[in-house]
Amino acid sequence: MATRPTNPAKEKLRAGEPILGMSVRMSRSADVAHVARGSGHDFLFIDAQHAVFGLETIIHIAQAADAMGIAPLVRVRGIDDPDVSLLLDNGVTGIVYPDVSTVEQARRAVEVTRFPPVGHRSVAGGYSRLDYRAVPLAEATAAMNDATMLVLMIETVEGLENVEAIAAVPGIDVLHVGTNDLLVNMGKAGQFDDPAAVQAQDRVIAACRANGIAAGCGGNRDVARQVDAIRRGARFLTTQTDVALLNAAATAWAGGVRKALAGGEAA
Repeated sequence: MATRPTNPAKEKLRAGEPILGMSVRMSRSADVAHVARGSGHDFLFIDAQHAVFGLETIIHIAQAADAMGIAPLVRVRGIDDPDVSLLLDNGVTGIVYPDVSTVEQARRAVEVTRFPPVGHRSVAGGYSRLDYRAVPLAEATAAMNDATMLVLMIETVEGLENVEAIAAVPGIDVLHVGTNDLLVNMGKAGQFDDPAAVQAQDRVIAACRANGIAAGCGGNRDVARQVDAIRRGARFLTTQTDVALLNAAATAWAGGVRKALAGGEAA
């Protein structure tokens, strides 16, 4: 076909490069894709698990992001979220499944997100990512499979214990450590520097390397720790949420003004 759908973030992963994603919880406009691109991010991590989004809003953001070279990924509500195929049919370029703890759940994720022969995703009559062109079905489904990213989150001790088997399931692109939830499940809430947290990330990195897929690091909202994770082998990083980025900048700015008015130097 004349053009194929692309996923620049997935292409960077294939080239061995780290990619950075902005978590989206508050933004309801395609402008967030411009902010992501302008700030040096590679993908959007639209959080439909913890924030309330209408499907049309997600699709509008996703189609705009995809057009400007920022990969729109959606973290869905769980392994049985009924909207996954609908999201993929209408412009979302990747699905993030939270809390995957077993091989059976991993296989279910592949079945829903991949067209045959890899999975069992239902075929639609046309796709926005192909500009709704009439493309031979075998060619279209192969291209869409290739350009779709599947990310599974490891967020429990059970998931960590099964990570080697999960990583071996064909059709997965990334195993992403949900550090916050994993630490809570370990009984070590907020202890990001605990040796168990570092060992967990390293175990996921090793399992991914052994199976030719990428390891991710999420929930660990500290630049130094994120850089360290990349240096140890993680390549899929969610940097910070739009809410936190706005709050941090707004707090620093207002604090600087108030400090100056009080007679101190502006921050």
